Amino acid sequence: MSFIVAIDGPAGSGKGTVTKLVGKRLGLINIDTGATYRCVTLAVIQKGYSIEEKEKIAQLLDEISIEFKRENDEEKFYLNGEDVSKKIRTLEVNKLVSQVSHIPEVRAKMTDFQRKMAEGKNVIMEGRDIGTNVFPNADVKIYLDAKPEERARRRVKQNEEKGIECNFEEVLENIKFRDYNDKTSDVAPLKQAEDAVYVDSSELSIEEVVEKIIEIINKKKKE
Repeated sequence: MSFIVAIDGPAGSGKGTVTKLVGKRLGLINIDTGATYRCVTLAVIQKGYSIEEKEKIAQLLDEISIEFKRENDEEKFYLNGEDVSKKIRTLEVNKLVSQVSHIPEVRAKMTDFQRKMAEGKNVIMEGRDIGTNVFPNADVKIYLDAKPEERARRRVKQNEEKGIECNFEEVLENIKFRDYNDKTSDVAPLKQAEDAVYVDSSELSIEEVVEKIIEIINKKKKE
């Protein structure tokens, strides 16, 4: 038996940070599904493939290995044995990841991978289609949202803390581009599951969002 919490929402809504904190508080394993797509995107960039070369990208999926490890209380992602936890957060990857994740073969392969990662565990997973596609029968579903400008501000701050150079306007433009791509995708588009609880984090602190989500989870457990 396993207990699954699915958190969906647009890029920069705070899903990653909130998921980690809620996971720690409730003893749930945090699996960053977005990082799996980032690993594929990084592999595409390293190969020098363009987004139009979909057949080559589909073939590439059989040539790469992605591993998820927990080290010193941190989630680490390895691509072909190399720790790429920082490399997958660069602006170059940010610009391409949404388009790569829309390729049906990539989506299918990563969905299977994510399900295997969660098998038999109590997990909290965040992404674009966790509650609608990866785990439609998740025990708890939450749709975490925020205004584009607030999400861009957060992403800039997050990148600065990691030593990644970027500017607000470029990040905001990228977020709006990703929103459009994610919501209009033919493959597992970003949308709120019918039974998901909507949470707008625009005016809330991280701790307030964490408390709100823990409250939702505990309430569902009692039902």
